[in-house]
Formats: sequence, C-alpha cells, structure tokens
Amino acid sequence: MLHGETVGSDKVVGLLGEELTIADLPPPHTSRWVAQRKAEVVAAVNGGLLSVREACDRYHLSLEELGSWQRMVKLEGVSGLRASRVQHYRKGHEAKGANTQV
Repeated sequence: MLHGETVGSDKVVGLLGEELTIADLPPPHTSRWVAQRKAEVVAAVNGGLLSVREACDRYHLSLEELGSWQRMVKLEGVSGLRASRVQHYRKGHEAKGANTQV
C-alpha cells in the first residue's frame, strides 16, 4: 500500500534526519536515481510534502515503482534503495515470504 495520500506540510524530516522542503527535492526531470534521491522522494511522500500522485507525475514514476521504494525503505532502510542491492533484498524477502505461507 502506498503511503502519503494527504498533503499539507511545507517541510518534513528526511530519512537521514535532515529537513526537506520542495526546493530540496530532486529536480522534476531527474533521470539518474541514486538511493539518496529516492529516499528524499519517499520521505516527501510519507511526510505529506507531496502526494503519491504528485510524486508520480513530477518524477514520471509508476505507482508500482514508488511503492517499491517505500517498501524497500521500510524493510531495509536507505541502503535497500541502491540499485545494486535491490535484487538481493527482493530475493531474500520473497524467500522469507514463501517460508511463511501455508
């Protein structure tokens, strides 16, 4: 489930403890998504600075992509957003899920 449907905050606390405003977010036409930039977008959505729709429109993201960023932050923290680690973490969590299903 995607978090951040309500908007209203002018600034939020980022995942690393820094204060974020709209001006601090990655530019709208960002094409190189490093973990820090993804984390800033997730924090903005989760903190109400951007709605899910605004984030998807601003950054040309699908709901699935933004949702996967939110899940990885929740499960693994900012390091889970690194492209080199995504498959590793996904496989590990899928295996855990497979072991818990009846």
